[in-house]
Amino acid sequence: MTQTRFRSAVAPLRRNTTRTIAALPTVDALVAELRPAEPLHCIRPQVLRATARRFVDSFAAATGGDVLYAVKCNPDPAFLRNLWKGGVRHFDCASPAEIRIVRSMFPEAEVHYMHPVKNRAAIRQAYYGHDVRDFSLDSVEELEKILAETGRAKDLGLFIRLAMPKGNAAMDLSGKFGADKDTAVTLLRRARAVGRRVGLCFHVGSQMLDPAAYTRAILMAGGVVAAAGVEVDVLDVGGGFPVSYPDMEPPDLSLFMDAIAEGLRAIALPASTRIWCEPGRALVAAGGSVVVQVERRRGDELFVNDGVYGSLSDAGVPAFRFPCRLVRPSGDSDAPLLPFSFWGPTCDSADRMRGPFLLPADVREGDWIEIGQLGAYGATLRTEFNGFDQARLAEVVDPPLLETAGHGVSPRLPRMAA
Repeated sequence: MTQTRFRSAVAPLRRNTTRTIAALPTVDALVAELRPAEPLHCIRPQVLRATARRFVDSFAAATGGDVLYAVKCNPDPAFLRNLWKGGVRHFDCASPAEIRIVRSMFPEAEVHYMHPVKNRAAIRQAYYGHDVRDFSLDSVEELEKILAETGRAKDLGLFIRLAMPKGNAAMDLSGKFGADKDTAVTLLRRARAVGRRVGLCFHVGSQMLDPAAYTRAILMAGGVVAAAGVEVDVLDVGGGFPVSYPDMEPPDLSLFMDAIAEGLRAIALPASTRIWCEPGRALVAAGGSVVVQVERRRGDELFVNDGVYGSLSDAGVPAFRFPCRLVRPSGDSDAPLLPFSFWGPTCDSADRMRGPFLLPADVREGDWIEIGQLGAYGATLRTEFNGFDQARLAEVVDPPLLETAGHGVSPRLPRMAA
C-alpha cells in the first residue's frame, strides 16, 4: 500500500522517508490506488535534486558564488531536504518561522534574513535564538533597528536592498522594497562603519524572461558602490530566474549566467567580493504538481476540488497558465484537446481560473487532472477558507510536466499537450 500523508494549509508536512527513488510510485499509479477525493500534491525528489545541482553548478561556474534558496517559495521539508541533497547550502529566509525550519533541518546551513523590514522581536529571535548574522535593509530606520536589537553587535552582515526601476518581469517587485541611489550610498557607508561584512542586493522581478535585466541591474549596483566609495563584501543579484509555463518559454539558463558574468566584468569588483543569488521558482517549480478531481462539467468550465484559495492562487488574478493532463485510471483519452477554465471548490465566485487549460474534449465528472509547475507557490499559498484546507502529499518518480530550458530535466508531455 502506498503511503501518503494529509496536510493542513497552515503546517508543512514533516516526515522522514527511507524509500529510494526507484521505489517511488508514478502519479498514475497513485491515482489508481487512492482515487483521491482531496487534492494530491506530488513531489518529485529526483527533479528537485537535479535542478538544484544544475543551478548551483552553473552559478558557481559563472561567478564562483553561492546560491541562496528563497524559502518563501516552498518551505515544505521534503522540498528543502532534496534541495540540500542537490547542493544548496544557503537559505534566504523572510520570517522567524522560515528560519526555524531551516535551522531544525540543517543546523550547519548558512541562513540569511533577507526581508528588508522586520519587527524588533524577529530580529532578536533570529540573532540570539538562531545564530543569524546577515540582515537585509533599505532604510536608515531599519539599520538602527537591527543595531539596537542586536546590542550593536560587531559580527553583523548588513545588506542594502537597492530599488529597481519598474521592469518587464511577469510579477513586478519594484514598488515595495528598495533604497534609491542616494539612500543606498548613505546606507552602504554607515553599514561599512559598523558591519563585519557589507553587501548590496536587488531583485529584478519574479519570472524575469530577459537575461539582460541582470546586466543592467548589476551596472546600477556598481554605480552605487562607486559613489559610496567603500568596498562591498557581497553583491547579491537576487532571484527572478524563470521557468516554463504553457505561454512562457524562458531563455536557456546559461544565458542568464552569461548576462550576470557580463555585468560583473563591467563593474570590476575586487576578486574578494562574493556573489550571491536567491532563486526560488527556478529551483522548485518543476518539482511539484497537484492532482485535482473534476466535480462537475458545465460546457467548457470544470468545477474542481482545488482553486485560488488553495494551490492555484497564481492561476487566479495573476492568470498564470499551467501545464495539465488528464489522469483516468480506466484508460487514456484519444479525444482532441480543447480549452477549459476552472472553478475552485469554495462558495466564492472569485475562485475562478480562466486558463485556458488544454484537456481532452471528453473530460467529465470524476476524472482527475494533474496540474504541473506547482512546486513554486502552490501548496505554500493554501488557506483554510471554507474549510477546503486538506490535501495529501506523496513523492513520485515522474518527470515534470514541462521542461525549463537548461535545467537538465525532461518533460513528461509534448509541448502541444501542455
